[in-house]
Amino acid sequence: MFLGIDLGTSELKVLLMDEAGHTLGASHTSLTVSRPQPNWSEQSADDWWQATLRATDQLHQSHPKEFAAIRGIGLSGQMHGATLLDEADRPLRPAILWNDSRSAAQCEELLQKRPDLTAMTGNLAMPGFTAPKLLWVAQQEPAVFRRIHSVLLPKDYLRLRLSGEKVSDMSDAAGTLWLDVAARDWSDTLLEATALTRGHMPGLVEGNAASGGLRSELAKRWGIRHPVTIAGGAGDNAASAVGIGAVSPGDAFLSLGTSGVIFVVDERFRPNPASAVHAFCHTLPNRWHRMSVMLSAGSCLSWAARLLGSRDVGTLLADVSTISDSTRQQAPIFLPYLSGERTPHNDPHTRGAFFGLTHDTDPTALGYAVLEGVTFGLADGLAALQATRSNIRSLSLVGGGSRSLWWAQLIADGLNLPVHLHAHGEAGAALGAARLAHMACGATEREVCRTPAIQAEFLPQSAATPLVDERLNRFRRLYVDSRPLFKVPSEGS
Repeated sequence: MFLGIDLGTSELKVLLMDEAGHTLGASHTSLTVSRPQPNWSEQSADDWWQATLRATDQLHQSHPKEFAAIRGIGLSGQMHGATLLDEADRPLRPAILWNDSRSAAQCEELLQKRPDLTAMTGNLAMPGFTAPKLLWVAQQEPAVFRRIHSVLLPKDYLRLRLSGEKVSDMSDAAGTLWLDVAARDWSDTLLEATALTRGHMPGLVEGNAASGGLRSELAKRWGIRHPVTIAGGAGDNAASAVGIGAVSPGDAFLSLGTSGVIFVVDERFRPNPASAVHAFCHTLPNRWHRMSVMLSAGSCLSWAARLLGSRDVGTLLADVSTISDSTRQQAPIFLPYLSGERTPHNDPHTRGAFFGLTHDTDPTALGYAVLEGVTFGLADGLAALQATRSNIRSLSLVGGGSRSLWWAQLIADGLNLPVHLHAHGEAGAALGAARLAHMACGATEREVCRTPAIQAEFLPQSAATPLVDERLNRFRRLYVDSRPLFKVPSEGS
């Protein structure tokens, strides 16, 4: 048996997989995000660990016999988060998350210090990445910065608690702006730009390699009497790629979680950051990938459900699916930039907006506008990828958003591409983590990284094209016209 642990932003998932690749069970625990100031997004590292224990204990209680046969554990997690530890490996402050945009000024400073940063990392300096966060801490919280002994990414903090080892994998490390992405190694010059050294960094392994073993007290807690290997694991999107079988050049998928990501596999490092497209290492050896990333996707739906008084996101989706064509035509246009945006705008200052409200606008129209706005944001990301010679012919849909068939059709129409739903698509990253554990225990990539069966296919509907084109054009014009209105300087940002 193999265990996959996926540390998301809104929940932690644990999945149990057998040697044949079948999912036997899963559990999850919700997480909350703290936003103590505008542009801030933080979580407690101890909350991550307690959520891991709760979810794993729950799954162990329902599958004690299977847990006794666990041989490997894989880790997946939200990328870029700055988890700062002291000499005793205690967190010095709440972790600063990927969707925190306080360090915009530090991005400019980092590029001034290291003009070669973009060429070496394949990415623009953005507030979501880890390195500018450390510059912010050095300037705004110098007493904390002086006590930093180690910097870990979120999933790698769980590894420390599980195994006692400080290790990361290539895909997650590539999102720090400290990695030489082509060489797959830490860059001393980039670390120096933030007054850090290799001594502050974890060791590096490929995602399907062993990184350590499970602590004996945890093995005993979960009824395991033999050694358990912990795989290098992956950042959440690279883990989803392994879970969906996107491991060969040209394979592509769309992940709809808190954020929205379009991911395409490359056989070599192919950076092109002009449109804020990310170029990272894949979690498997000798492969890289590019991503378009929008910061707010599923989080827009959660926000809208609260705003509109829906019981949950599922209720919101069900209500919106009944919308008439005439209401769609009259619905407001929604900009989904609740946390700023990455691809293609690299704009931490832009914000969300409804445009075109009337007395007749009802909750269904607003809910539709949010779903459509997220879809149009994904269309912008796809256009940025296609500008970098990415020949994407179809997209596999994974993540929580894959539960909605209605939204899948809207995405097919909005992106003008076939969209595929696969078995267990909503558990892509956790499944990918379990698959990496299987490979770390000796299985081959060919045995493990199979594409799950297609359960449904959604083709672009020609009848929807005129409406989609007209509203997408308005969406793009609205961003351009409103952008200058949002850039308001703030003290200490």
